[in-house]
Amino acid sequence: MAGSRIVIVGGGIAGLACAWDLSHAVPDATITVLDASDRPGGKLRREPVAGVALDVGAESMLARRPEALDLLSELGADDEVVHPDTTSASIWSRGDLHPLPKGTLMGIPSPPASALGILSADEVARAEHETPWGSDDFEDVSVGEYVAARLGDAVVDRLVEPLLGGVYAGQARALSLRACLPSVFAAAKRGQSLAETAAASAASAAAASAATSETAGVPVAGAPAPVFAGLVGGVGRLAELLTESLRARGVTIRSGAIVRELHRHPDGEHGHLEPTAPGGGWSVVVGPRPRPERFVADAVVIAVPAAPASRLLAAHLPDAARALREIEYASMAIITLAVGAPGPTTVPLPGSGFLVPAVEGRTIKASTFSSTKWRWTAEAADDLSFLRASVGRYGETSDLQRPDDELVAIAVAEVSEALGHQLPRVVDTHVQRWGGALPQYTVGHLDRVARIRTAAAGAPGLELAGAAYEGVGIPACIASGRAAAVAVATHLRTRATGAGR
Repeated sequence: MAGSRIVIVGGGIAGLACAWDLSHAVPDATITVLDASDRPGGKLRREPVAGVALDVGAESMLARRPEALDLLSELGADDEVVHPDTTSASIWSRGDLHPLPKGTLMGIPSPPASALGILSADEVARAEHETPWGSDDFEDVSVGEYVAARLGDAVVDRLVEPLLGGVYAGQARALSLRACLPSVFAAAKRGQSLAETAAASAASAAAASAATSETAGVPVAGAPAPVFAGLVGGVGRLAELLTESLRARGVTIRSGAIVRELHRHPDGEHGHLEPTAPGGGWSVVVGPRPRPERFVADAVVIAVPAAPASRLLAAHLPDAARALREIEYASMAIITLAVGAPGPTTVPLPGSGFLVPAVEGRTIKASTFSSTKWRWTAEAADDLSFLRASVGRYGETSDLQRPDDELVAIAVAEVSEALGHQLPRVVDTHVQRWGGALPQYTVGHLDRVARIRTAAAGAPGLELAGAAYEGVGIPACIASGRAAAVAVATHLRTRATGAGR
């Protein structure tokens, strides 16, 4: 394996995690990460707002999956992991902010009466009289179709939709039940009711929290185990720490490098290119057509969104490319506001923020009160509070075409309206646009991914990673990159063994 060359296309967290694992598994390899953006990290990004570096992409990580916390431990950043001071979120429904009911499973309330206020009395009554689905003999269905049929449209529109929108920026009536809510899908296949499923999930979470608290020696009995985690300074620092550590290990990371072509070379058939080990190899081409730059590799990892991945694979894996073209993406924007800190006569921002159902007809879909949620943010500037609002759901593009100052004005107006009072004076703002940010796991997504994986298995030395496949969160993307690294290391080891015979 000594002298192997590995190219990773894509410098998001999946590609960086892949490079990190390969730098340990194949320490003598030449590893190059080619990233089209102006800096590595993908949706993990920080920008200055009123002189404070804040997350303008992802701002938290799921703590109940180990991958992100494990990676931070490997980077020596355990002591910088933090958890929200509050996760008390609300839903802006029918003109008021209502606390998100405890014990919900992605918005499915347990019991339905806990959602009174968000839902009307009639809507609660409908949800309490759950309609049988009729058959457990189905392969997939949309989340919205399934939940609406059983509990009523209002549960979907005012609870499930805003929560799913926060994860996927998608529409509940298009997103796959099997891919997005696998526990609900499994329960549905068993013929279990949604009420039973949500109640069992809430009981399981409570038991896990109590067990975690006891194991950790937390003095408050039953104190809940944190669901989310962050980093002092923002989760964008994960990408920055990882980039710095990779470069220290000799990994080359190139920004502004758009990969235009991918070529497959059978054993010994590189033409003017230097030969690879037995089993063939790959090359990628970056740069403008008049001045192309070619990187020869024994293995390539494609860790970019579905559309560019499809273009690169079209000539080599047409079935995979076709399936990748079926994965659509939602665009969004994050508006970050620095406002005057609450004073004696002003009302502090309540809880961690709020979600907005699409049926409310607002432009923003959510707001996060960063200074209330994260202590380090509150301490970063004594005279300021920071918050952010997000805009953009799948299929909604007109709002994203508004200029920055208009989006800022809308965010200020709608957050103020939700709070019932005007926000303090705005000191600074930042608008981050994420075009094609979130893959849509629509009905049939897992079958689509299976077709892609099956096709890619026929191309030794080529692996795929990223949010398009088995999960959109930070831990899931890290897991995807690490799985690709294991597969590449295994491939190179097998080739080295074969070459020595």
